[in-house]
Amino acid sequence: HPHGRALGSPEAGRSRGLSGELAEGTSSPLACRRPGALLPRHAAVERRPRPAPGRARPAWPAGPSAAARRRSEDPARDRGQGHKEEVDRGGPVDQFSDGREPLPGGCRLICKPSALAQCLLRALRRSAALELGPRSWLSGPHLQTLCHFVLPVGPGPELAREYLQLADDGLVALDWVVGPCPRGRRVTNAGGLPAVLLVIPNAWGRLTRNVLGLCLLALERGYYPVIFHRRGHHGCPLVSPRLQPFGDPSDLKEAITYIRFRHPAAPLFAVSEGSGSALLLSYLGECGSSSYVTGAACISPVLRCREWFEAGLPWPYERGFLLHQKIALSRYATALEEIVDTGKLFRSRSLREFEETLFCHTKSFPISWDTYWEHNDPLRDVDEAAVPVLCICSADDPVCGPPNRFLPTELFHSNPYFFLLLSRHGGHCGFLRQEPLPAWSHEVILEYFRALTEFFRTEERMKGLSRHRASFLVGRRRWGTLPKREVSPSSNLEEIFSWKRSYTR
Repeated sequence: HPHGRALGSPEAGRSRGLSGELAEGTSSPLACRRPGALLPRHAAVERRPRPAPGRARPAWPAGPSAAARRRSEDPARDRGQGHKEEVDRGGPVDQFSDGREPLPGGCRLICKPSALAQCLLRALRRSAALELGPRSWLSGPHLQTLCHFVLPVGPGPELAREYLQLADDGLVALDWVVGPCPRGRRVTNAGGLPAVLLVIPNAWGRLTRNVLGLCLLALERGYYPVIFHRRGHHGCPLVSPRLQPFGDPSDLKEAITYIRFRHPAAPLFAVSEGSGSALLLSYLGECGSSSYVTGAACISPVLRCREWFEAGLPWPYERGFLLHQKIALSRYATALEEIVDTGKLFRSRSLREFEETLFCHTKSFPISWDTYWEHNDPLRDVDEAAVPVLCICSADDPVCGPPNRFLPTELFHSNPYFFLLLSRHGGHCGFLRQEPLPAWSHEVILEYFRALTEFFRTEERMKGLSRHRASFLVGRRRWGTLPKREVSPSSNLEEIFSWKRSYTR
């Protein structure tokens, strides 16, 4: 099959530092706006003269508005206070005053205020999936996780496998979901072409019940799902003694280029599960605005991967994941002897030792543990990502750990492309509901993709109207028949959708 080249470089895309303003004091042009909804900044706070040096500051009168009249000697703090007053007066920004918006089912949306965040918030509030919590006996995090990983898969979808030969003669597999075709299948695209949904399983290569359930639900909703398998995973033969590191997206780039070649006009969405999210986030960061992906979602992603490996997992999960990897690679033990010490590899007692032996202590080109994560940390190029990403996480995740330890919340507060949906229950990649209902995370992800599609379609329509109006006015000026034009409220329609994607190529 034909395959493309690498899509881009880490330099592609628009850079945004994570040290930007938090949601409470943001003044970014991406912040959602509505004509006439916010007061001017100078009118939000009553200004008073500062006391002369050496004199005591006067005590402002106490009362409900004392905080609004109090001035700070720090200009940055004054600006944040002014923005807070604007929030108190009302307007669309007040829903994101602390960057945490409560939702049905005890969930919270953590993000930076923007027009897209408003659109996503409206979609989540209408979602019926968040209203239906799990049954009482399924609310435990370990039970949710073990049901996901341990229970047999059962009858799954019909798959058509393709092997894609890469530039270095390696092989990856693409499993296209072709059936069963449900009745009344809906189409996700107004043009009639089904959107392609790329599904990336966890880094251990196990195809879980939830992944297959997501594919069946996406097929029913009109998507064309395809599952990406790494080298040597899930029956994909290892034809060269090279495995894919934890956060190296080079193979995924070629696979996405091939998918784009097969479906050039269809939108492409991507979903990753658990530790497989490192691959998707690395791809989005390296490709930036050159990515072919329209929107992405991560289910229980591992974001601080190095700390996750070094801290270790609870011993049942650590031993289970480690045993699964050893069994998967044991069939290639003879081929791997050329590059690693297989005896030490299969004697590993932790995931960190296994990962370090397999990719750092190689015979041809050994590297340090620090160097390995400099090239494989999924957030190394997160500033370059130019695709909306929804991360669905649980506060009781037994594999990733507590949110305050393994979730970089500053990323979601400062980067307008990243959204965190945090639930109180769900375990690791569980989010189960009463049978036969699918996991509620699947419903939310597909609703999120639909909201993205509607948002970008509306944005393009607004831009088209603005361009048409501008060309019409220029044409009238050319003939000298147009008097001096007054500013019309309709000229501010474009401000409703202030989302901007950067295109550098």
